[in-house]
Amino acid sequence: MNQADNYFVKFEKGFCMNRFFIFYLMLLSTASLTGQIMKNELTPEEKHVIIDKGTERPFTGEYYNFHQKGTYVCKQCGAPLYNSSDKFDSFCGWPSFDNAIDGAVKQLPDADGRRTEIVCAKCGGHLGHIFKGEGFTPKNTRHCVNSISMKFIPDNSVQIQNEKTETAIFAGGCFWGVEYQLKKQPGVLSVESGYIGGKTKNPTYEEVCSHKTGHAEAVKVIFDPLKTNYEKLAKLFFEIHDPTQLNRQGPDIGDQYRSEIFYTTPQQKEIAEKLIKTLKEKGYKVVTKVTPAGTFWPAEKYHQNYYERKGTLPYCHSYTKRF
Repeated sequence: MNQADNYFVKFEKGFCMNRFFIFYLMLLSTASLTGQIMKNELTPEEKHVIIDKGTERPFTGEYYNFHQKGTYVCKQCGAPLYNSSDKFDSFCGWPSFDNAIDGAVKQLPDADGRRTEIVCAKCGGHLGHIFKGEGFTPKNTRHCVNSISMKFIPDNSVQIQNEKTETAIFAGGCFWGVEYQLKKQPGVLSVESGYIGGKTKNPTYEEVCSHKTGHAEAVKVIFDPLKTNYEKLAKLFFEIHDPTQLNRQGPDIGDQYRSEIFYTTPQQKEIAEKLIKTLKEKGYKVVTKVTPAGTFWPAEKYHQNYYERKGTLPYCHSYTKRF
């Protein structure tokens, strides 16, 4: 090999090394950029909690009173955090879990020097705090998590099941008590308090109480027809309120407290009318109306899950066997 050839080989090796180095830097840069892209863009409210370690107001989060089956993932990076099977009601105002997915959550000393913070192990986003020794479940642990820090991914089986759910809407006085009684029934997936049967869009509680909108306080019940049925729930509805009282229920007086069934299918209408006929034959002077369902407007968040949050019992809704 002559001197010129030797110089060329050295140049080629040097070029290859430099090219490798440049390629390596490009990989690092791409990896860094990819990491940034994987973090979802956050709203100011989400940043306040996830980045600045703030706390959402109790009883306001999307997943506080939420019972679907699936997986909760990090709002910022999408990493799986909790399974719905580990979620329980602690009535503290925030979603509670007694276990996390293995390796998904890190525990850190909180800035206040007293509590233990929990963050997403992948991106470090703030989730909430962990508490032990409270005795809520056999695991004796409570992950107190902000709803805004998470996103819920339903199981495929639940998505299929939800296509087979049925909706019932009942008005029987103050919706707090009706919600409380119906939520306890097997097969009921969710109960939401709200307003229906009026002429105003997006009514507020104050507007409904003014008796100018025509709305009734009602509850929307989502149930699994494989585990219960409409007739069973309608019978219970007639037994947890007094269907003979006109525009009132106990001490609550006004048209918003009227007894009314808002049917969502022809079959529901038929069942409701049959039950009313049966009650009248038993001697009950039933005033319950049967009306096709219109728009159901969810009530303000402070009305949802009212008695469970307060730790008290309904004052005008108790069970009386009528069938």
